[in-house]
Amino acid sequence: MRLQMLGLCRFSYAGLGGHQQRHETVADRKAVLYDPARLRRRWNWFETVALPGLVSQSDEDFTLVMMACPDLPEPYLSRLRELEAEIPAIRLSLIEPQERYLEACRAAIQPHIDPDAEVVGHFRHDDDDAIALDYIASAKRDFMGARAIWQRSRKLACDYALGVVGKVEPDGVRLTSRFIYLSTAALTVYLPAETPQTAIDFEHWRLATRMPVLTFGQKRMFLRLIHADNDSGEVGAGYGVDDTDTDFAELLGRRFGIDRAALDLVARESHEAG
Repeated sequence: MRLQMLGLCRFSYAGLGGHQQRHETVADRKAVLYDPARLRRRWNWFETVALPGLVSQSDEDFTLVMMACPDLPEPYLSRLRELEAEIPAIRLSLIEPQERYLEACRAAIQPHIDPDAEVVGHFRHDDDDAIALDYIASAKRDFMGARAIWQRSRKLACDYALGVVGKVEPDGVRLTSRFIYLSTAALTVYLPAETPQTAIDFEHWRLATRMPVLTFGQKRMFLRLIHADNDSGEVGAGYGVDDTDTDFAELLGRRFGIDRAALDLVARESHEAG
């Protein structure tokens, strides 16, 4: 059974849906998303937090669609084009701003579905979150172990619920481990390749009402940042984990490829710029 892992990452996409913060017009949304200081912060988070895990996956056979508008300001559009040229997993999809958010996301994703795939493991990836270096390999392995469950409804989700939450503060990032049910980070929705639906079509916090959900909590699989530029600052339902003996500098490097000193530096710079 051919399983394709296919992710979607929006980089300041200015369509009118898909955000908790509402805007009346595309121009209003672009005024916020394209603010030069904000774009600089978002790129710094993306480069420091998200990118290390994406370029160092233990299983490199996946696709991540970077979704942006054709008029994304420079130098960020050119930087996305450079990433597409340099990193085989990354595909840039430029979509004009649309009012129908789900249709816009489908337009970005559909051209990148592998015609030989039978099942697609869809995942979302925020530009300021991180996935563990073994996320793709784990998502493939755990699906193969649950094929009988998937066959019943032709839908299945794997929720890697143990992760790290980083709260951005003036002097750096305060890190805590947390078990979060059905966070968007490191959450995979497995669907038949021929269906037009993707992970975006399902409210992640209600997935269990739509399909079977397998929850794994043995190792930290995501890093989620909480900061002033978040669309939502909600952490999600769950509970804390004892971090008494956790060396977060070692953990971030080993699990996510992230440099703790670089992370704290970006946090301090974001506060100074803000």
